[in-house]
Amino acid sequence: MPEGTKKLGVLAIAGVEPYQEKPGEEYMNEEQSAHFKTILEAWRNQLREEVDRTLNHMQDEAANFPDPVDRAAQEEEFSLELRARDRERKLIKKIEKTLQKIEEEDFGFCDSCGIEIGIRRLEARPTADQCIDCKTLAEIKEKQMAG
Repeated sequence: MPEGTKKLGVLAIAGVEPYQEKPGEEYMNEEQSAHFKTILEAWRNQLREEVDRTLNHMQDEAANFPDPVDRAAQEEEFSLELRARDRERKLIKKIEKTLQKIEEEDFGFCDSCGIEIGIRRLEARPTADQCIDCKTLAEIKEKQMAG
């Protein structure tokens, strides 16, 4: 590496290093499918552990404060935690749907147009079910409907 250039660090998702494609490799072969299955299962397990921690935290920390301000603060904290867990619950369902697509050998292809989503996009968002072009178009349509 030439002096003065920095090597960019690549983040690992769920502790799994990014997949390194080999020249001429078939898209979404067994090795690639196994790689994404490992990522998705690790991610799902992390989310489930977080749900368990929240449940334990809420049971351990639940107190009947006599002061209404303290009680309100605790209720707000619990409300925020529950909202976050609800988003994670929805994400777990999406991860399980994606794992099912891997089992059915339908993973990695756009639900809208059928083309390859691409390894790099899947590394960034393993639950992606649309190619970047279809997702961009869907977001534009969504903005137009909302505006």
